[in-house]
Parts: sequence; structure tokens; C-alpha cells
Amino acid sequence: MKIKSFTLAFTLLFQFVSVTVFSQKKANLNSLLNTHSEFIFPQTPDKISKALQVKTVFYEDANDEKYAKWLTPSGLELYCSLGKNNAVNEMFFDIPEDQSVIVGGLPFGLTMNQSTLQDANTQFAKYGAKIGKLGDDSEFSGGSKMTFKKGSHYATLLFDKKNILKFLGLSTELVDPAAN
Repeated sequence: MKIKSFTLAFTLLFQFVSVTVFSQKKANLNSLLNTHSEFIFPQTPDKISKALQVKTVFYEDANDEKYAKWLTPSGLELYCSLGKNNAVNEMFFDIPEDQSVIVGGLPFGLTMNQSTLQDANTQFAKYGAKIGKLGDDSEFSGGSKMTFKKGSHYATLLFDKKNILKFLGLSTELVDPAAN
């Protein structure tokens, strides 16, 4: 009888931990998205900070280019370069490597760490989505890169070698890969 009660207690504990760890979180981007679930540009760091309910972290790179980032309670990190008058005309969505959370509510209805390359290809084929393989020097070696234009947005999606979404980039201009 002791073994059955131990097994039951262990099973319940495992289920609770599993639900807590693997439950999907929401990005809470609603006020930053239009009715078609597209990110609204231009934005300001203040509007983004207010919508996400987190402080903006401002920083500069070695070339004195200005950037802003936000780390949300869901584990999602948003970051961008800042244009004239701190205008935001691009946004990048990422989850730090040390976190394995699933975050939904992203632009275009995507879910980080859950949406697949096959799902995205089906969803974005009508926009002329192009798929390429990522090189060995990439952060997601063996993975894939999808690019497409929907409306006024250029989108870049990066998938790991298991074809799971790991990165989303949105901009109003097509960024030359040589720039990065």
C-alpha cells in the first residue's frame, strides 16, 4: 500500500511540475498589434514599455548605434534599433537560450518554441515565402530561415534543426544580410 501511495504522490507532483514548466505563456502584445495580428509601425519605446508593462533598457553598440530591448515576464525578449527621434520601425522577438518556454500571441498568430516550419510554410506561402538553410556558423545551425513580405512588413523567421520557431524579425525595409 505504501508503494501505491508513493507512486500516486510522485505522479501528481510530476504532473503539477510538467503543467507549470511546459504551459504556454502569452506575450501580451495586443495593443501593439493591428486587427490582422501584425505589429504596428512606427512605435515608440514608451508605448512598447507601457504595453508590455516592463521597463525599456537602452544601450549602444560599438558604432554608437542606439538600441532598446524589453524582457517580458513570459520570457520573451523584444529588441530593436532606434531611428530618428527614437522611432521604432523594426522589432525582433527572441527567447534567451537559458529558457525553454512556449510563448504565444506573437505577430501573425505565431508561437515561439511551438510553431513549425511546415505550419509557417502553409500559412505564408501565399506571400511568396522563401525558405533557405542556415549555415554551420548560424546560431541555429542546421535550421531554416523563412522570409516573406506581408503588407508593409518584411518578416524573417528562424527555425532550429527540429523545425521549431526560435526567432521572429519584423521590419518595414528588407535588411541586407551582409549588414549583420
